Amino acid sequence: MKYRRFGRTNLRMPVFSCGGMRFQQSWSDVPWETVQPDVQSNLEATVARAVELGIHHIETARGYGSSEMQLGPVLARFRRESLIVQTKVMPKPTAREFLDTFETSMRNLGLDHVDLLSIHGINHRGHLDETLRRGGCLEVCRQLQREGRVRFVGFSTHATPGVISEAIRSDEFDYVNLHWYLVNDLNRPCIAEAAQRDMGVFIISPNDKGGKLYLELPEMRPLCAPLSPMQFNDLYCLARPEVHTLSLGAARPSDFDEHVAALEHYERAADVVEPLERRLRQRLEEVHGAEWCRRWWAGLPEYFDVPGEVNVVEILRIWTYAKALGLTEWAKFRYNMLGNADHWFPGEHVGRMDPSGLASAVSRSPFADRIPAILREAHALYHDAPVQRLSQT
Repeated sequence: MKYRRFGRTNLRMPVFSCGGMRFQQSWSDVPWETVQPDVQSNLEATVARAVELGIHHIETARGYGSSEMQLGPVLARFRRESLIVQTKVMPKPTAREFLDTFETSMRNLGLDHVDLLSIHGINHRGHLDETLRRGGCLEVCRQLQREGRVRFVGFSTHATPGVISEAIRSDEFDYVNLHWYLVNDLNRPCIAEAAQRDMGVFIISPNDKGGKLYLELPEMRPLCAPLSPMQFNDLYCLARPEVHTLSLGAARPSDFDEHVAALEHYERAADVVEPLERRLRQRLEEVHGAEWCRRWWAGLPEYFDVPGEVNVVEILRIWTYAKALGLTEWAKFRYNMLGNADHWFPGEHVGRMDPSGLASAVSRSPFADRIPAILREAHALYHDAPVQRLSQT
């Protein structure tokens, strides 16, 4: 395993983290006696394999159903100081609700402290205000730090870049969990701002949200050769020193293997990635044109400034990468979550669009005349049955 200093926390963070959102029994809280033995055995083996590989950062959340409860007896088998344990608690309207939820997490985990506590899902400005206001969630976190029950405080986010930047610039957080990878470059300025403040940077779900890169992907695979698409994406992210760890939501022990194999190229990541990235971007330009690829997002409004709250930015991002790289299953999943995943994936899809106000909403875009047709094409290509987040199923 390779390690990086996790910003001002000074924690020695493995470049891959063991994410606890795919190996649990249920996305709801369940009684311990309903946990199936084979499910628990698989979770135990997955964590054991992670630690064996040097992945000693175990990351979960109160919102991951039975994950914390099932991890509790597993974590007890390791020396506490040998692990970096992280959980996440969503913003709450009152300090009491936030503290009570945190206490539930600690009982489930069987720990007297966690190394990293995230405000889970600062996904819009209301969440940020709820967190930072006097008597809010962050004050609870500070008290927990004084009591030695939390070492460092950060936040996870699916927000627009403006809200993420605002949270970073508050200087109240030690680290950030956010999305950034080849198919989502919009948060690059946020990573730069976090690096300026010496914050830890944790990339959420680079394999799934980054394109469902574990699928066969016959169009993308030859473009990434001799690496696999997942390995390319790992090294693409890790070639940036300001990125510290990538979350691997492992469902079984073998899910780490392909990623660990990519570390053969770790010391030369930038050099290895460069010709493959050039090949991928050439493909994007062949399909969409160089000018579109250079600034397709320029002048676009956020979803809350579009009639019907159609998430134009997200739809154009999905269409841009999916059409060129053959990421159809990823595109369908992401597109059909619009309107069905609340603030975790905000805005609506084109089927709910009010065409009358669209021209005005996108008028500042250099591609304003093209955008209506692209939106219609994206809807035709990717609209299917509504999709829910895993936590909603």
